[in-house]
Amino acid sequence: MRIRIPDASELAALQEIERAAGEAFRALGMAPVADDAPPGVGELLRYRAAGRLLAAYGETGPGGRGKTGPGGRGKTGPGGPPVGYLFWEPVDGCVHIEQVSVHPDHARRGIGRALIDRAEGEGRGAAALTLTTFAEVPWNAPYYTRLGFRVLADGELTPGLREIRAEEARRGLDRWPRVGMRRPRAAGADGHRAGPVPQPTDGR
Repeated sequence: MRIRIPDASELAALQEIERAAGEAFRALGMAPVADDAPPGVGELLRYRAAGRLLAAYGETGPGGRGKTGPGGRGKTGPGGPPVGYLFWEPVDGCVHIEQVSVHPDHARRGIGRALIDRAEGEGRGAAALTLTTFAEVPWNAPYYTRLGFRVLADGELTPGLREIRAEEARRGLDRWPRVGMRRPRAAGADGHRAGPVPQPTDGR
C-alpha cells in the first residue's frame, strides 16, 4: 500500500469510494447518510492544493500501469487505483480529520488506520488529532476508540469543534448521536510527508 497526494484526475475515483462506503449506513436505518453526496471536486481540489488530501493505493495493473479505480470510474496512475482517502484541516492547533473513507472491497486491511497515521505525520507542530463521528456506528466511534481516540465531554470541545458540531446539527446529522474525539499526537510523528502536490495527469 502506498499513500500520497492524489492526482487531479483521480478525484472521481475518490468520490466513488465515498459513495460505496456510505452504503453501509443504509442497513442501520441511516439512509440520509448513505444518500449524502460525496465531497465535490472543488472541495477536493482545495484540500489537494493545500497538501491536506491523502489517498491510499492498492495493486497496479498489468505491466505496472494504472487501472480503473473502484466502481469503474477514474483512470489512475502507476500507483494503482485509490482504495481509500482522507482529508484534514487545522482546527485549534490540531489535525482535524474531516473525512476518512475506505472502499468496502478493501475494508479491514488497516487502510483507515494508515491514512490517519499519515495525517498525524503531516501536521507538524499539532498537539493532537481530532474528529467528529457517529457515537453508535460500529465503524465510527468504537473503531476510533481502538485507534487511541477518546470521546470528549461537551465541556472539552474547543471553539472550532463546537462550530463543527453546530454545522453538523444544521445539516441534520444530530438525528443520530454524534461525538467529538481526540487522540494525543505521538512523539516523533513528524517526518511522514506526502511530498509536493503532483501535476495533473489528465492533460490539463
